[in-house]
Amino acid sequence: MPPTSAPRSSPVSARRYMVRRTAAAVVVVALVAGGFSGARALLDGDDDPAVVDEDVSGSSRTETTVTAATTSESTGTSGSATVSSRVEVSAASTADTATMTIPATSPDDEPGSGDEVPTAESPARVYIAGDSDAGTFGPYLQDLLDDVPEAETQLDYKVSSGLSRPDFFDWPARFAEAIAAYDPDIVIVTFGGNDAQGLTEGPQGASPDFVVGGPVEDNADWEEEYGRRVGEVMDLLSADGRTLIWVGIPNHRTPDVSERMEVQDQVVREHAGDRSDVVFIDTWERFSGRNGGFAQYVVDPRDGEGKSVRSGDGFHLNEVGAEILALDIATAVRDDLAARGVEL
Repeated sequence: MPPTSAPRSSPVSARRYMVRRTAAAVVVVALVAGGFSGARALLDGDDDPAVVDEDVSGSSRTETTVTAATTSESTGTSGSATVSSRVEVSAASTADTATMTIPATSPDDEPGSGDEVPTAESPARVYIAGDSDAGTFGPYLQDLLDDVPEAETQLDYKVSSGLSRPDFFDWPARFAEAIAAYDPDIVIVTFGGNDAQGLTEGPQGASPDFVVGGPVEDNADWEEEYGRRVGEVMDLLSADGRTLIWVGIPNHRTPDVSERMEVQDQVVREHAGDRSDVVFIDTWERFSGRNGGFAQYVVDPRDGEGKSVRSGDGFHLNEVGAEILALDIATAVRDDLAARGVEL
């Protein structure tokens, strides 16, 4: 089995807590439309090549460095992790197993009643999972939630993974394992631009067997099949009173790539809207220009300043962007905890 590491948690106790959620109100932090310095902030189509290429691998907040190249796959680790900027890949070699092993519950970790409220001694469990985007914003989100003793976090990510290529990494199987072992109350999931490609079938490690073309070229079939996969994952992760927070993807500097990603994002958005226990974080709008196009600079809601938020590859968020996104997600988590009875 892969090595284990303890969940990120403020409290010393890790007793199991499960709330049967009946309702949760979520408020996504609104994008400030003005009052900032830097005339280039929020400009549609700002693709100046002289961009800031922030690499979160230098952050002092992290414990484990994770990098990936175009032909090698890296795994995320529980606790704290970082990801360097990488190049988009459309094909993958045999996938490694994610290095995080979810800690199993003990006999003392019996579920509480449906009316139980998370406490510092019995915190809500927050499971953060996905591709390199989760590995980018995840550590900052963990830092923010470290200030909430009623929650503990576990980060699990796999670079270049998603739902399109089960031959590379089988996330539904991974989620089933995580739910059974960790039994989270809140699940945060994201899959980036690697999913905006043809869809394969078959077990992890098998040769790619593409059954559907790309999201633009084979649009109707792609939307149907990818939507089926997304819906099944959403139903799994939001069952049994869990709240699922699905983080959308930002647009891309290259128009044709962005077109494929928009199809993916719209499918996820529609399926999230059909499910009351799924919260959708609109990353596309958050990091777009005023007219909805790519923007290198957006307003940082913490100080109202226009800042570079993208890495040099024209898609991934840099450190500032990851921090802004983590704030939005943390707001959704706090709102859900409040709906469970936590006084924040």
